[in-house]
Amino acid sequence: MKKIKFGLAYQILVGLVLGIIVGAIFYGNPAVSTYLQPVGDIFIRLIKMIVVPIVISTLILGVAGTGDMKKLGKLGGKTILYFEIVTTIAILVGLFAANIFKPGVGVDMSKLAKGDIQKYVDATSEATSHSFADTFVNIIPSNIIDALARGDMLAIIFFAVMFGLGIAAIGEKGKPVLAFFQGTADAMFWVTNQIMKFAPFGVFALIGVTVSKFGVESLIPLGKLVISVYGTMIFFIIVILGGIAKLCGASLLHLVKILKDELILAYSTASSETVLPKVMEKMEKYGCPKDVVSFVVPTGYSFNLDGSTLYQALAAIFIAQMYGIDLSISQQISLMLVLMVTSKGIAGVPGVSFVVLLATLGTVGIPLEGLAFIAGIDRILDMARTVVNVIGNSLAAIVMSKWEGRFDSKKGKEYISSIQKAA
Repeated sequence: MKKIKFGLAYQILVGLVLGIIVGAIFYGNPAVSTYLQPVGDIFIRLIKMIVVPIVISTLILGVAGTGDMKKLGKLGGKTILYFEIVTTIAILVGLFAANIFKPGVGVDMSKLAKGDIQKYVDATSEATSHSFADTFVNIIPSNIIDALARGDMLAIIFFAVMFGLGIAAIGEKGKPVLAFFQGTADAMFWVTNQIMKFAPFGVFALIGVTVSKFGVESLIPLGKLVISVYGTMIFFIIVILGGIAKLCGASLLHLVKILKDELILAYSTASSETVLPKVMEKMEKYGCPKDVVSFVVPTGYSFNLDGSTLYQALAAIFIAQMYGIDLSISQQISLMLVLMVTSKGIAGVPGVSFVVLLATLGTVGIPLEGLAFIAGIDRILDMARTVVNVIGNSLAAIVMSKWEGRFDSKKGKEYISSIQKAA
């Protein structure tokens, strides 16, 4: 009889289920948040602690290994083009789903609880004080230490690319520096593996606090929105991302098998940042070159949030329907164009999906107060869009590797077969 291996994915699932049970039993009890929130916060902080060192060391190693500005420029151009196409498709899918299923029609607003959206309003005013041009200017850090401290991913990527090119340009003199970053990357991946052992406890705490706060009843009045969001996300993964994978000769099923631990973790914590180090490690093992992975995946966290943009389009129409506002085709096209800009312009702001919606709704005459009605269940919706973001960015690394003609198929097959044997 084959012995069942109780791997990380199963441990996280157990943490998730136990967290839901504890949260449901102690619904409305502030003690749950008092005791469990610190455990969840510790886990999130542990992950945030390692993200910057991993991104900067792997990117410097990848760029220094390539050492070709022209090649990197081509990769950057292709990556941004791909991100723009896929996120635009995501917006369109969200708009179509909202128009077909009409989740906001017939919602009794008197039965909905209002959430506090003041922190998002403050973040919006801060984010929108910068123009879209400012976003590109801010990619270049004026102080790299400050950028590292704030975790400003685009500024870190820019610095790492330039530094990596500098190491490649000085030849032999750069080898000790390269050895330092190789050691840093290896050490940080070891630290990542140790932190992941704490993941089931972090998931248990975070989901327990969430369920104890909103309760299962709060989902009922907005059930149609939740079902529409989850159904559309599943459609997007299977049809759109699955179609992209097939077009480039990859398998979405293989990708999901590789990332099963990370997808459960991303869903449970509603944070794609928690899985960034492991996603980068696994994509490299799957056959994507180091420089492609270390550039595409972190950049995608700012420019390729497929799940977030899909949700923003669907939620905007939902709020309009809730207020009985019938948006014309031209207004919906305007909404799509504004979303294409705002979703990039304020990437990296906490609660980014809510902030983007606040920055967008007013442009097409949708009342901003409508967001207060869905604030209470935003965490549940955030869990779904985080999974789509992770799959989308992981697939982007494969697409770019194949587009560059540098994907190692043999390495990929060996990695898949090793995962299947271990299962």
